[in-house]
Amino acid sequence: MAAIFGAWLAAVTCTASTLAVWLALHGHLYVPETLNLVIGHLLYGLLIGAIALFSASISESAATAAIVTLAFTIGSWVLDFALAGQPGVPGWISRLSLTQTLRGFEQGLLSAGVLLGIVAAICGFAALAAVWLHPGVPLRTKAVRSAACVTVAAALIALATRVGVSVDLTEDRRNSFPAADQRALADLREPLIITVHLAPEDPRYVDLRRNVLAKLERAMPRVAIRLATTGQSVVGSASEEAYGEIEYSYGGRSDKSRSTSPREIVPLIYALAGRPNPTPIAGEEYPGHPLLASGSPALVWFFGALPLLIVIGWWSSRRPPQIAPQLIKDGGLP
Repeated sequence: MAAIFGAWLAAVTCTASTLAVWLALHGHLYVPETLNLVIGHLLYGLLIGAIALFSASISESAATAAIVTLAFTIGSWVLDFALAGQPGVPGWISRLSLTQTLRGFEQGLLSAGVLLGIVAAICGFAALAAVWLHPGVPLRTKAVRSAACVTVAAALIALATRVGVSVDLTEDRRNSFPAADQRALADLREPLIITVHLAPEDPRYVDLRRNVLAKLERAMPRVAIRLATTGQSVVGSASEEAYGEIEYSYGGRSDKSRSTSPREIVPLIYALAGRPNPTPIAGEEYPGHPLLASGSPALVWFFGALPLLIVIGWWSSRRPPQIAPQLIKDGGLP
C-alpha cells in the first residue's frame, strides 16, 4: 500500500504543479474544496491499488492481474454508461461503479457515507489480498477467511449507504441553497413527498435533480422522492398531460409545478408549509475572484522543466544498482 501511495504521488505531481503555477500567477484556491478533491482522488487511487493487490494475489502472472484490475475499471465505465440515473435496482447497481465515488468529490461535496464506503472497500480488498497471498495456507482456510472479510466489508458498505450526512465545501456554495433558505428549510420537520413525472434520462430530470432535489435532501430532514414514470410517455396516452409535472406534498397540502428552478420551487414549499420567504442575508452573494494574468511564463515549466525532470527520473530508474566493491570483497553479497 505504501508503494501504491508512492506511485499515486508520482502520478499526481504533474497536476499538483498546476496548482503551484496558478498560485504563482496570483490565482485563488479555496483550500477546503481543493483538499476535498485531492482526498477523493487519493482514495480512488488507493481503491484501485487495493483491487490490484487482490488481483495479484489470486493471479499467476502480472499480466493476468492487470487484466482483472482493468475489468473492474472498465466495468465501472459500462455501469456509468448503461445504468447511471436509472431508478430502483439498476440505479443501486450503478452506484457500485468505482468512478461514481469521484463524482461527489469533484463537485465539492464531502459525503460521510461515500467516505466510509470507500475506506471499507479499500480495507476489504487489502484484507483479501493478505488472505490469498500466503502460499502455505490451505484453500479451505482461505475461503473461510475470505468469506469473513467480504461479510464485514459488505456490512460496512451497506451501513455507508444509510449515512446521508454530507458537507458542501465549495466556496460559492453551489451545492446548497442560500444560507437563509438552508436555515428555513431545516426547520420544516414534516415529511416532504415529491412525485416526479419525468423519465430518469430526461434532461429536465437531470437539472431538477442537480438544482433542487439533491439540495433539498441535504437541507431538509425528511424528503422522499418518487419517480412516477420510468420512460417517456407515449403520444396520445392518458399520462401524456401529466408528464413533466412535479408534485410537492407537505403537511397535508400539495401543489404542482413544471419548473426545475429553485427560484420557483423553494417559495412553493414555503407556501405549502404556511411560512413566509426568509429575508436574504446581506453580503451573501459570492463575488468571485476575477484574474487577468499571462500564463506564458508557465510554458517554460510545462514544456521545458517538467518534461526534463520526467526524463531524468526515468533514466535514473533504468540505471542498474551500484554494488559497493568493499561489500563484495568482504563477502557480503554472493
